[in-house]
Amino acid sequence: MSGTVEISSPAQLSTLLSSSRVVVVNFYNEGNTSSKAIAPVYDQLASQLARPNRVTFAKVSTVQQAQIAQSYNVTNTPAFIIFKNNQKIRTYSGSNPQQLSEAIKDLAAEAENEGGGSGGFGEAGSSGSGGWRGAALPRGYGDVTDQVDVRGLDLLNSDSDFGGVRTLFESSQPASLKKGKAAATGSEGNKDWVESDVDNQLMLYVPFTSTVKVHTIQITSCVSGDEEDDEAPVRPKTIHIWTNRQHNLGFEEAEDIPAIQAIELKPSDWDEQTATAKLELRFVKFQSVYSLVLFVADGEGDSEKTRIDRIRFIGESGEKREIGKLEKIGADD
Repeated sequence: MSGTVEISSPAQLSTLLSSSRVVVVNFYNEGNTSSKAIAPVYDQLASQLARPNRVTFAKVSTVQQAQIAQSYNVTNTPAFIIFKNNQKIRTYSGSNPQQLSEAIKDLAAEAENEGGGSGGFGEAGSSGSGGWRGAALPRGYGDVTDQVDVRGLDLLNSDSDFGGVRTLFESSQPASLKKGKAAATGSEGNKDWVESDVDNQLMLYVPFTSTVKVHTIQITSCVSGDEEDDEAPVRPKTIHIWTNRQHNLGFEEAEDIPAIQAIELKPSDWDEQTATAKLELRFVKFQSVYSLVLFVADGEGDSEKTRIDRIRFIGESGEKREIGKLEKIGADD
């Protein structure tokens, strides 16, 4: 099957989701300017990446198929929902062709390379139900980053010249890992990461759309590794973590409130290939979590800049989120 499939009934969509490993659905409105603008990009991706029974591209008119749109709580167009093995794994809204293209290409490559078994699920650097990961999943746990409520994210002391807070939860592989060390220094101009501003501290507030159990936190930091450059950004070193706060903490406030856990990362904790470290949590302390505060107290070395490319949360999700609570991860602030 090549090109796109125009969906004319709920039954047709259901059959498609059952017959193809990956299905990308474009919800559009014929009268919407943004829907019209991104349509050629979507059609081009379909012509390049569609594979019979593996990767299928579909379109749903929210006007003609209002029932389908309502069932997935699509209210704004264009919207793109990606399904894998008949499960909804990702939702994007708006007309950002680059982000959509990268996400679909990653999934298409994975679907193409997978055999009839488990394929690349759970491997470091793979795209799974929670997107790209820099480390393998611990047995019995999954990626719950899609439970992050991106609408409530808050990041203090970040440099506005770099990506916003939602960049940390992009589902795609960090651009620096694709392009090598040159990109890690910023020379490629694609700054899809976060750097601290006036000093090397960062304070991140992360609310969730459901109660989660957090087993591990994966942090990716693609620094250049140039020890002679005192101004080059460095990786986080000491990280303090709080649970179930109603809002972010101030830097002075963090000194007065005991953290649930403090972790000091060593250079050996960082995987050389994926630039990712795993924060092993005291799991019993993170059983019913609806928000986290992560305080990067300092970084490796003497640099005043700390860099983080991605954060992934590994554990178990609690009460199932209502359809429609999914938000686009990685939207510009």
